[in-house]
Amino acid sequence: MAQQSACSRPPDPTTRTFMGWRSFRLVAIRAPCIMAAPQLKSAMTSDTAHLIAPEPRPGSNLPEFTVGDLARRLKRSIEEEFGFVRVRGEISQPKKHSSGHCYMRLKDDTAVIEAVCWRGTMAKLAIRPEEGLEVIVTGRMTTYPGRSQYQLIVESMELAGEGALLKMLEERKRRLTAEGLFDPARKKPIPFLPDVIGVVTSPTGAVIRDILHRLNDRFPRHVLLWPVAVQGERAAAEVTAAIEGFNRIQPGGPQGSRVPRPDLIIVARGGGSLEDLMAFNEESVVRAAAASAIPLISAVGHETDTTLIDFASDLRAPTPTAAAEMAVPVRGELLAQILDDERRLIACASRAVADRRNRVEGLARGLGDPRALLEGHAQRLDDRAERLNLAASALLERRRTRVGELAAKLRHPREKLAQAGQRLASESRALDSALRHAVTTAGGRFERVAGRLSPTPARAMLAEGERRVADLAPRLDRSHAKGVADKAAALASLGQLLESYSYKGVLARGFALIEDRDGRPVTGADQATPGLAVTIVFADDAKVAATIDGGAPKPESKPEKKAEPRKPRPIPVQGSLF
Repeated sequence: MAQQSACSRPPDPTTRTFMGWRSFRLVAIRAPCIMAAPQLKSAMTSDTAHLIAPEPRPGSNLPEFTVGDLARRLKRSIEEEFGFVRVRGEISQPKKHSSGHCYMRLKDDTAVIEAVCWRGTMAKLAIRPEEGLEVIVTGRMTTYPGRSQYQLIVESMELAGEGALLKMLEERKRRLTAEGLFDPARKKPIPFLPDVIGVVTSPTGAVIRDILHRLNDRFPRHVLLWPVAVQGERAAAEVTAAIEGFNRIQPGGPQGSRVPRPDLIIVARGGGSLEDLMAFNEESVVRAAAASAIPLISAVGHETDTTLIDFASDLRAPTPTAAAEMAVPVRGELLAQILDDERRLIACASRAVADRRNRVEGLARGLGDPRALLEGHAQRLDDRAERLNLAASALLERRRTRVGELAAKLRHPREKLAQAGQRLASESRALDSALRHAVTTAGGRFERVAGRLSPTPARAMLAEGERRVADLAPRLDRSHAKGVADKAAALASLGQLLESYSYKGVLARGFALIEDRDGRPVTGADQATPGLAVTIVFADDAKVAATIDGGAPKPESKPEKKAEPRKPRPIPVQGSLF
């Protein structure tokens, strides 16, 4: 580390701590150096020699500290001197505790420093601590007295050590972001169950086999493969052409072809180095993915690999197999989705309760001792209770004396009952007299009203009503008889009219009705085909079965007889319909 100096004392833990800080380009604090054993000698750097206090002389007034006091003073000194610092280093031995905190070491080629990231900060970090990852950490310095070590409390973490390639990609990413190609509002929803899936990948690699195998296990779909090179100089141009080619397919398929238009595109490639994945960082590929009208899933490399097409795609999959899983659901999982949602809801509620419990416990630790807060109030409560008992006893005694005085002034209940009985008898006599007077008055008034009543007007009204009923009865009988006669005449007229229109009258004049086997009338010669079975119906409803043959000769023409004049038939008299 640093060169040795002529100092014969070994550096104490404080000095070693300073040396560790200098390895991370921090400013060393000026704290007093306490030597536990002056006889020990060791090398010391020249740039820290001025920080070491001289050896105490016998009989000096050097203060004496306990271990805890010294540890607390060192902790306070470090925290006051260093508010926030930025440290560049490589992550080593990251370990996530069951509590959610992450413990790690930051190192370079000369020194190591302990670091801790609390659970709340871990949830906000853009990157996850991994072995060998070079980062720039922002945080505050403190000490852990339990192990006499200093450590860095991580507040934020970002990647460090960018090469020319990473800087170029970062600049390209910023430029495309400024153009809005990575805007989340541009992203399209992935269809729940696409009928046709277009895959852009190498036809000979294991990626296409993994995708097809996974789709067949979950939900078989129609897959269109557009073979491309996924590495090399031609890769970017071929991937761009494949994405644009899928988008040029019309929904009904191109003319003269039965190739359907994909509902979803998967751009996939296996893992590799940054140089191997550079084709998917090219600007042409990123622009084609952003301009795709078909939803696109990027599945380039492994989970830790990130390319620019991942930002432009509608959905990023960590692996090609995961892309197939994102493209289609599982039949069984669709049926169990309700139960899964229930379990997730319970787990989420449990985590929320645990977080609230941790927060309450943290706040409770910051509160004072409740017993100390209640001691003074408890003493005052006892004092007030004693005074209240004394006051209650005095008040009760005063009330008892007052009751005795009032009892002496009260009369005996028998005297009060006797007086009440006398008043009741007097009032009963007065009430009896008032009732007799009221009955006498009401009886006289009733007799006067009864004398004014007479049945003569009622008898006159009854006689007049009987006379009017006797006058109206003959008129009602005559009107009823006339109405019945009119209705009978109208009914007879309608019967004659109905009889004149009936086909039975035609049959009675010598005609017959011919019906086929279904009971339909045969009305023309075109219906009378040879061999047709018919039924002949006469006027008396008699029916004769017959068959029509086709060889009947025409009858010889006979001289027409002169028609005799018909006798005029009497015109029936038609009654009124009304």
